[in-house]
Amino acid sequence: MYTTLIDAAGLAQHLTDPDWVILDCRHDLMNPNAGRDGYAIGHIQNAQFASIDDDLSGPKSPAGAQFTGRHPLPERGALIETLRGWGISDSTQVVAYDAHGGMFAARLWWLLRWIGHPAVAVLDGGMAAWQSQGLPLVTPVAQRARGHITERPTLTHTVTVADVVENLGTHRRTVVDARAADRYRGENETIDPVGGHIPGAKNRFFKDNLQPDGRFKPAAQLKQEFAPLFGSASAAIMQCGSGVTACHNLLAMEVAGLHGAALYPGSWSEWCANPARPVATGA
Repeated sequence: MYTTLIDAAGLAQHLTDPDWVILDCRHDLMNPNAGRDGYAIGHIQNAQFASIDDDLSGPKSPAGAQFTGRHPLPERGALIETLRGWGISDSTQVVAYDAHGGMFAARLWWLLRWIGHPAVAVLDGGMAAWQSQGLPLVTPVAQRARGHITERPTLTHTVTVADVVENLGTHRRTVVDARAADRYRGENETIDPVGGHIPGAKNRFFKDNLQPDGRFKPAAQLKQEFAPLFGSASAAIMQCGSGVTACHNLLAMEVAGLHGAALYPGSWSEWCANPARPVATGA
């Protein structure tokens, strides 16, 4: 069972394995059609397309103080139906990939763990690693029989915006922001209406989890780099812009053996929608 990462050579051995499901999670926050267009041009054999907006997120709430974020979690029952439609059962090994170092594939990894499915891994290095091995891309769309995955005890932790507000007064937990340093500081904000970060949050840009070739850093190095951020992983709250790249940090922590951190799904997009919530800027 692969539960965190799998390399290209390992995946290549299972392309036609009936107990494996491969999902293409490519996406572009500024061009929602880019992932699906890329999939149509060429994808890994037997991979199916998973849309961040349509499959891996729930409906957005109306804008305003009650806005729950740009990529709210899907309703659990709806997610189960989506996974079954891809042919996923309780015994299925799932592999997710993208073209962004796991930026979007990690969201699917986390969601499967959220509904209690441990056999899910991200292709280490994504499309670049696959193609660097001379492995082919195809255009036919895979047809899979319906799966029968069931919800089991969750393997993850989440917190609500109310929990994060309460933490402002207690500081019992450490909030870690996965966005780029400039967005964390409140500079060059192009996605959300307000720049800045949750007061007290520390910054760990998700791309810092990767080596220059786009593969994850070794476990020991990741553990060493995360260690200064919090006393205990179980006391950490991971967030980002909309609950997607925070999952990358959670995957990196799992690789490093740092278990128990929680995801704040609404993240900055939910937080900044209510002007009553405080905002910090700068480093």
